[in-house]
Amino acid sequence: MGSDLTRPARAVRLEATNHDGSFLGKTVSDAKFAAGKDAGFAFADILFAIDLGTEIVFGDAYPDWRGNLYDIQMIPDPSTLVEWKPGLDSVIGDYWLKDGTPVPICPRNLARKMVDRLASLGYTATTAVEIEATLFEESIQEARKLGYRDLTPLGGSTGATYHLARSADWGGYMEAVVERLDRVGIAWEAWTDEAAPGQTELNLAPADPITLADSWARTKQIMREVAFDQGHTVTFMAKPTAGFGQGAHLNLSLHSGGVNQFFAADGPSPLMRHAVGGLLATMPGNTSIALPQITSYRRLVDLTGPPTTVTWGVNNKTAAVRAITGHPKYSRLEYRLPGADVNPYLAVAGVLAGVLAGIERKIEPPEQVTDMAWCLPDGHGVTRIPDTMSKAAAALDADPLLREYLGDEFVDFWVASRRWEWMEFHTKGGDPFAELSQWESTRYFEFP
Repeated sequence: MGSDLTRPARAVRLEATNHDGSFLGKTVSDAKFAAGKDAGFAFADILFAIDLGTEIVFGDAYPDWRGNLYDIQMIPDPSTLVEWKPGLDSVIGDYWLKDGTPVPICPRNLARKMVDRLASLGYTATTAVEIEATLFEESIQEARKLGYRDLTPLGGSTGATYHLARSADWGGYMEAVVERLDRVGIAWEAWTDEAAPGQTELNLAPADPITLADSWARTKQIMREVAFDQGHTVTFMAKPTAGFGQGAHLNLSLHSGGVNQFFAADGPSPLMRHAVGGLLATMPGNTSIALPQITSYRRLVDLTGPPTTVTWGVNNKTAAVRAITGHPKYSRLEYRLPGADVNPYLAVAGVLAGVLAGIERKIEPPEQVTDMAWCLPDGHGVTRIPDTMSKAAAALDADPLLREYLGDEFVDFWVASRRWEWMEFHTKGGDPFAELSQWESTRYFEFP
């Protein structure tokens, strides 16, 4: 994906996510980029202090570096430089403090921290993601006028899966998306129509975790830009209508010496079992990261696709963690919890933290679920996934494993930001009894 930093362009767009997963940046001239590409570029720390409604978030202990509009440095990663379009390059970077240490709540740095800890154990991770999004006929300007409600699904109003009967506008949109992906060097494997009207799933090819998260963030931007160009609208909101929601399943395998360590001829390898054990042990707390917004929790309905119980099973798509076994190359874990609105880097960081905890502590998982993991009666021996933002935030706050791996400052910051989001919903017009409130549509349809 990398490009030559000396290749001339009229401008370079600096890119990174904030904690909520919004793709942020600024565009600088080629001369400015050449002068600052090593030392970095100043970004106000307020990007970690405001919510999606541009309100200052209160409720956590602000460290010295945050809260007074101090500058932090965004240092670009030269391996990510690409030509975005003629005359404009783009580059992804990380946030650093002026003393040369990483911003402890920087999503990309947090994911890299987990990758480095895995490497210290002798493992490299291979990851892939299934991105779900919903497309609408209306332009973004029309969608805004309608309050993002009662929009027309692109490709037809009936729900289906794998159907080829979508109208040409839907297929033309996806063809334009993958053409853009090819142009900027993002490897993809497949796209298909999904369950809800207008919904699509786009699968990115396996890559190392940081490359995958970079590609994931850029893919969402490309999908938005193609929609704008074609006069349509796309959203990654976890549940943009009262119908089906949409997720982002994360697939993972671990390798050492070029060998897939999750493979065993007779089923899950011991390493895979320990990884599953860690993922389930941290799942209640990780729910807050995987399901970041109010609407994220409206997906958690039995029999509709998303997992609702802290469970695992071999090739069981109703469980939260699906183990694919028996193949030296394709043996892997599918973490099915995250919503489409998850921050890609935090999704990676949270999952790798769970895997690390399981491996380092040799956590054994509970018995796998061999039947349907939805609608399990009380006393069946399984725990339900936290189904509200406040329950999930409390679980993360109390999770000693995630605190150890992700750091106290990140956990305290994230928990405070989710409690703030809960308060904004309940005091600014959100309706907890609606299938989908106008407050949620306004706040989440375009961001992240």
